[in-house]
Amino acid sequence: MNKDFTLSKYRSLLVAFQQAGYRFIPFGDYCRIAQDPTGDLHAIEPFVMLRHDVDLRGANSLHTAKMEHELGIRATYYFRVIPQSNQPVIIRAIALLGHEIGYHYEDMSIADGNVDKALEHFGKWLTYFRGFYPVATICMHGAPTSRYDGRDLWKTKSYRDFGIIGEPYFDVDFDRVFYLTDTGREWDGFRVSVRDKVKQQEEWTRQGRTFHTTDHIISCLKDGTYRNKIGNAVMVTTHPQRWTDQPLQWTQEYVAQSAKNIVKRLLLWAKGY
Repeated sequence: MNKDFTLSKYRSLLVAFQQAGYRFIPFGDYCRIAQDPTGDLHAIEPFVMLRHDVDLRGANSLHTAKMEHELGIRATYYFRVIPQSNQPVIIRAIALLGHEIGYHYEDMSIADGNVDKALEHFGKWLTYFRGFYPVATICMHGAPTSRYDGRDLWKTKSYRDFGIIGEPYFDVDFDRVFYLTDTGREWDGFRVSVRDKVKQQEEWTRQGRTFHTTDHIISCLKDGTYRNKIGNAVMVTTHPQRWTDQPLQWTQEYVAQSAKNIVKRLLLWAKGY
């Protein structure tokens, strides 16, 4: 059985991108170039912004971080405050490998929608994560079962007041950057995603520019059709909890995510999507 979402499959994906001529950059590097009046993103194309949302199983992120380091790749790792993600030894080790560390914030949910409390919580934990790395980028945690969208924190406030230069859902031009995310444990899982999606994905679907499996992405990279589908700029988001060579953990994640996808479909149906 050719299983998807294994570490060996993940390595094959990274190598396929490299062999197709793509370079990997952390999200923070993209922001600095894009926001510099003299910066030129075309000069580094084709590129992949590699982002990891560490929702659960923090130890899994160290496996992907080491693999990337061996391949000469720097990525961005976003950590939540919960203990399943926030594991100091792991965070420190990933930072020492040269990867970017960011805050995977969900302060609106934690503060039950109270903006003042959410901002206080955000500032406290941003300071905490800056104890491991000079955090300059953040990314909201989708929290599909929460009634609060973490991005609503910035309706009246600005994360730039905290020295933050980028948040993917605000600071990436997805008309120019193709978005691949393994949300839902599928590369086209945005269909059942409550928040980890961008509006352009519906048009990409109509154009036949979507992928379902990792093998599909790899085969397109190898035969040269990938560039025609997505162009020279890509953001790839993975959740390291999904990627493992351990049979029991792989099965647990498969079963759990299948159940979550059913719940998310019901949530979307209830909201009229």
